[in-house]
Amino acid sequence: MASSDALTARFSELASLAEDEVVTHSLVRDIALPSGKTLALITLDNGRDHTRPNTLGPMTMLELADVLDALALRAASGEIAAVAVTGKPFILAAGADLSKVGEIPSKAVAKQMAQLGHLTLGKLATLGVPSFVFINGLALGGGLEIGLNADFRTVDRNAAAIALPEVFLGIIPGWGGAYLLPNLIGIENAIKVIVENPLKNNRMLKGVEAFELGIADAIFDSANFLEDSVKWADAVINGTVKVKRANEPGRIERAVKWDVAIGIARKMLENRIGTVAQSPYAALELLKAAKNSEKATAFAAEDEALASLIAGDQFRASIYSFNLVQKRAKRPAGAPDKALAKPVTKVGVIGAGLMASQFALLFVRRLRVPVVITDLDQARVDKGLDYIRGEIDGLLDKGRITPDESNRLKALVTGTTDKADFADADWVIEAVFEELGVKQDVFADVEQYISDTAVLATNTSSLSVEAIGAKLKHPERVVGFHFFNPVAVMPLVEVVRTPQTDDETLSTAMVTAAKLYKNAVITKDTPGFVVNRILAKLLGEAMHAVDTGTPFAVVDASIKPFGLPMTPFQLLELVGLKVGAHVLDTHHAAFPDRFFDSENLHRLAEHGHIFERDSKGKIKGYDKRAVEIVSGGTTPITGEQLLRRIEDGLADEIKRMLDDGVVSAPEDIDLCLILGAGYPFQMGGATPYLDRVGASERAFGDTFHHPPIRGTD
Repeated sequence: MASSDALTARFSELASLAEDEVVTHSLVRDIALPSGKTLALITLDNGRDHTRPNTLGPMTMLELADVLDALALRAASGEIAAVAVTGKPFILAAGADLSKVGEIPSKAVAKQMAQLGHLTLGKLATLGVPSFVFINGLALGGGLEIGLNADFRTVDRNAAAIALPEVFLGIIPGWGGAYLLPNLIGIENAIKVIVENPLKNNRMLKGVEAFELGIADAIFDSANFLEDSVKWADAVINGTVKVKRANEPGRIERAVKWDVAIGIARKMLENRIGTVAQSPYAALELLKAAKNSEKATAFAAEDEALASLIAGDQFRASIYSFNLVQKRAKRPAGAPDKALAKPVTKVGVIGAGLMASQFALLFVRRLRVPVVITDLDQARVDKGLDYIRGEIDGLLDKGRITPDESNRLKALVTGTTDKADFADADWVIEAVFEELGVKQDVFADVEQYISDTAVLATNTSSLSVEAIGAKLKHPERVVGFHFFNPVAVMPLVEVVRTPQTDDETLSTAMVTAAKLYKNAVITKDTPGFVVNRILAKLLGEAMHAVDTGTPFAVVDASIKPFGLPMTPFQLLELVGLKVGAHVLDTHHAAFPDRFFDSENLHRLAEHGHIFERDSKGKIKGYDKRAVEIVSGGTTPITGEQLLRRIEDGLADEIKRMLDDGVVSAPEDIDLCLILGAGYPFQMGGATPYLDRVGASERAFGDTFHHPPIRGTD
């Protein structure tokens, strides 16, 4: 058995990164079991409160390895009958310390990190006595892999976050998870936990779900979780409890279902995210190999895969994205003091169409205040109310709200055709036709009924917010509040400040966005704000290439290196061809030297679609009439030429946006693209990618980030 000094020497390069590591200590105490035997209980505790979860840095792992070695000696001498691991209150461990992993300087050191994890946690299977892990709360990544490396696991029924989120961060479960989990709960369940859930906005398992999947062998209530887990462990040791694992893979699954499940998952990934993101496919390869591999072989493959990914571009970009979403989004740049925010005790929604009705539903669900909608006639109002009530019924049917909540929410939503009913509203938002004159008139009309302090918010996607408020007596209370569709799902709101918008209004908008569970980014009042301006650049270049003779297929394939969830023309169909044409027209009018408009796009909008689809909506190919509409161009370009054009054009446009103060930093651009346009987490939004491919240097002779965000090898 290697000594602590020998281990430290072996992993010296890794240990050198740990100077300021918050060490999670392995605190050991003996527990007398009801049978009279002794269980050695390791409690992981970093000495901090719940705001700093236990993490597993190099010194933490070296200490745990040393403790497990000492316990193996005690087991061999007959002092202890079992070893168990648990965590400080409500937290087992949040996995590897990402701040330390992000400092790893090379693939060789990254491989040491993977090997240290395997060596340390692997000791749980070679103690000479049964090993248990009592999952008493948060268990993420390496935290959950502590449990997977042990012989048996219990879980707290109220545990709220159990997951292997590594794929979300551009890496793979590299301390045994990719091999141990499928051999514990079956390949289909393992794919769900390791691949599907991370790509669903990093979905976590609850304690009950972990138990039902077979990750845990027993489940107990929080009140006596440790005591009940210890008693259960004693029964397992004595043989009075036989552990049965219903989801453990059998011969049929290995012979027939395993490879089929991998193939289905691969096809799902290709259709959903394309093939640029590396970590999901690396995870699938490891899961496939887990079917027949020996543990040592599988762990060596995990070491190699994890080291390659940690040293690569996508992990660094993922950490950048993670910090944007977890830190910058919670402290928006330029936000005024929250104390300036006005209370919102009633909301008025101008419009009763689909978008307006989605607004009303969101406001009533999150703010729990009266919401009144209005439209031109009672029929439209009633249709909007029916939609809102139907959605509330749907939430009730799914068990997401109680019958009492359903009744309260419905009672809070009313409709009217009389603007006087807006008199006591503190917040009024419009969702009417995207035409400047219409929006100006709507706001001017409603202003005569509302108080002088009520906020007027517009959901415009491309019009000037200042111009929308031009006819008002109090333009200082106007703010842009641009949602993305679908409203309930998309996490971004662009909050647009005009030169007249006062701090009280802006603060109210930011506080309201937070109460709606949205991430808000403050932008200058400029055409397209952030997301639509960048999309207009991308889509305008794509349509111009088609207009000049480049085939649809060449254009769609050209942007694959961006890793976007859909091609330019799929995106155009999603947002609506008429909307897309309007967005291009708006930007061409504002910046005619840099943005293309497209008459062909207007013709495609009249035709109605670009793709031919089957009865289920699946794309079969490009519509023949659509191809005819855009035919006639005589100067086609290659996909490589178009990709370079788009990259350089985006780098130039983003630099102009930053110079003009549209947002305060490149980080805000990327945050908007990740949260509002589906830019891949693993790519870091746009600016890290543009730096990596040289577009920033070509466009303006510098990079957005210093140093650029890229891998080590």
